[in-house]
Amino acid sequence: MTEAEIASEQLVSVLRMLVASGLLLFFAVTVGPLSGFADSMQKRQWLFAAVTMGAYCLVGLGAWTLGRAGLMRRWMIWVTVTTDCVFLLVNIWLSLSNTGLSGQVVFALPPVWLIPMALAFGMLRVNPAVQIYITVVLVLGIGAMLDIGAGTESGFGPALGGRADQVGFFLATPPNLMRLSMIALTGAVLAVAAARTRRLLLQSIVETQARANLTRYLPAQISDQLAEGRLDELRRGRREEMAILFVDMRDFTTISEGMTPEEVSGFVSEFRARLTRAVQGCGGMIDKFMGDAAMIVFPAGGDPAAAACCALRCADRIRAAMEAWSEERPERIRVGIGGHWGEVFSGVVGDDTRLEYSVFGDPVNVAARLEGMTKELGAPIVVSRDLLERAGQGAPGEWRLLGRTGIRGRDEGLDVLACAPEGEGRAG
Repeated sequence: MTEAEIASEQLVSVLRMLVASGLLLFFAVTVGPLSGFADSMQKRQWLFAAVTMGAYCLVGLGAWTLGRAGLMRRWMIWVTVTTDCVFLLVNIWLSLSNTGLSGQVVFALPPVWLIPMALAFGMLRVNPAVQIYITVVLVLGIGAMLDIGAGTESGFGPALGGRADQVGFFLATPPNLMRLSMIALTGAVLAVAAARTRRLLLQSIVETQARANLTRYLPAQISDQLAEGRLDELRRGRREEMAILFVDMRDFTTISEGMTPEEVSGFVSEFRARLTRAVQGCGGMIDKFMGDAAMIVFPAGGDPAAAACCALRCADRIRAAMEAWSEERPERIRVGIGGHWGEVFSGVVGDDTRLEYSVFGDPVNVAARLEGMTKELGAPIVVSRDLLERAGQGAPGEWRLLGRTGIRGRDEGLDVLACAPEGEGRAG
């Protein structure tokens, strides 16, 4: 919220400069040509206005400079707000003093017309306390300038001729108090609007933080559904087809033996970061990390072939990413990857204090077994025929059939394929 308020003050500073510059330009174009015919009172009035607008622009420039330099602090907002009000009230007071008019004509003076601008600037700060402060200062300041009980004498009698009494009625105390109350009510309405906007902004920030926290423990795709209020649906779970990859780093124990705890932590974090980038580039979803291993899923959605192709492409990208990492380190980084396709149960389990996205079923066990077989078969990537056939003719890479292999925990055997060395044909 503090960052949002400071950003809003930056916007107000820019608008303050634009408004002041625009008024100065308009003042020069419209009033400047008449300066030779003005009396001393008018010249002083124009000088007061020009100096006030110039100073107002400098205040905006100063606040903008502080913001750009990163020096703006929250308490400074109250200083600029007070400055806005003081400039406006001082300009009104100088106009009354210079013209010698009664305080009853205060609402006829041009500086008063900037009151809506000051209130609008307060609204942009999205802080009801600031809005109330501006309203109170302006109402009390202008109210102090009114000649309460001074009747309807305005000082415009000679210029208005026989209609002085009629016009004077609208500059009398009752109408002026009504105008003052309108300003107060407008400020109150804007304060309510600022409070509502601030509440919505705060709610948005909280929801964004909650979603960010969820992505630390849940896949980003699932956290989006949770943020949309679909927790009950996710808890019920569903059966769906998907591709599943298991990835495990080889020789992790040997690699980490000579490392300090801090080095092990950094090493595993780097491994996971590189793995995550490869998975995200293929549209996969990391179900969970398990030390130096990971389980990645690719739900079929409306295009099973595309999901299977993405899984195969992801497996190759992970292998390539680890090989590239090996070139930067003294150790050789290798992984084993097993992939399978099948129908599983997927959903969110746990209570409100801890939720976990999980995938259950025989295909999960098969993918894990295939990853374990990569060491025995001497291949970095081993997949089932089910996964390759689901990908169809668009399956990336070249594959060779290793034969039908028994999988622990299954009665039926499984056709297993591995990445074919370059130049070998594809399995039929």
